Amino acid sequence: MIRTGGVNRPVEISAAGRLEVRITAADVGKRVSVRRLTEHAVTQEKFTDTVGVLTSWDDGVLLITRKNGESVRIPESSLVAGKVVPAAPARRRGPAATYEELASVSTRAWRPVESERLGEWELRAAGGFTRRGNSVLPLGDPGLPLDAALDAVRRWYRERGLPAYIQTATGAAGTQESLCAELERRGWVREVTAELWVGALAPVADRAEGADVVLSREADEAWLARYRRKGVSEVALRVLGGGPSVWFATVPGAGGGAPAAIGRCVVDGRWAGFAAVEVDPDLRRRGLATEVMAALARRALDEGASAAWLQVETGDEAAAARALYAGLGFAAHHAYHHYREPDISGAGE
Repeated sequence: MIRTGGVNRPVEISAAGRLEVRITAADVGKRVSVRRLTEHAVTQEKFTDTVGVLTSWDDGVLLITRKNGESVRIPESSLVAGKVVPAAPARRRGPAATYEELASVSTRAWRPVESERLGEWELRAAGGFTRRGNSVLPLGDPGLPLDAALDAVRRWYRERGLPAYIQTATGAAGTQESLCAELERRGWVREVTAELWVGALAPVADRAEGADVVLSREADEAWLARYRRKGVSEVALRVLGGGPSVWFATVPGAGGGAPAAIGRCVVDGRWAGFAAVEVDPDLRRRGLATEVMAALARRALDEGASAAWLQVETGDEAAAARALYAGLGFAAHHAYHHYREPDISGAGE
């Protein structure tokens, strides 16, 4: 072992006790661990370790995409050790699930009003209502060389007066680290990164009941009065109401005003997907979000679901939401990102 930053990490050491670089350009697409020299001084050498998918090795520079989607460029000359490593061990918390399963389930829970296939890619449009409803889901081969596929994507969205977005994922088996690198190489800009979390459904449903939570099949005017996206259009209502089995939860507000809290859940086989869990800012930290999710979870259990998923943004502004979901037993499964086309002049929102 070599100690770096106070943490023991295994590296490749030859029989002679020397570090070795045991990766080549032929390992592009594989998960690797590398150590590089970041600073050389007379009395001290400093190293940095990087683990991720080797997404390119061109002109003496390696590009490694980490689990969170961050791309790291590493000069070949700085390498002191490197090896191919197994895929990240299976998560031990929450229900087992593949990326492909969760991508399909989450897509069915937020259906666009229009979609078209490009090979195994799905082009989705919903009048500009959310990036999820107006982006490409690239699950597989588009059936064309990448540049031709991207040209087709841009034309399709341009015809609808929309900017082209591609939703990618990183951090799990079968995710799209290589595609992320190719998009960045072509000038596509990553605008948003979030995470998909999973957890068992029963512990959420077991939370103590207290608030008066009303469940409905429709997003009525009261529910929409609390929803953070104001001025919801007819297209948005179609997206919100779309999915295999959709439920809306409302905690009535005092005096008939806007609800104290709301939430949405889509039941799809064994999965229940939570979204739009929002609380009156003056009533936060009183357990209302938990009450909303618990009521929706009990209904989902009645329909045969056993596992749950939700999407949460990264960053400090989402810290409270992440703490809430972690407390309910959820944990991150993978990260996902929305890449926007370069040079979008002439494309409207």
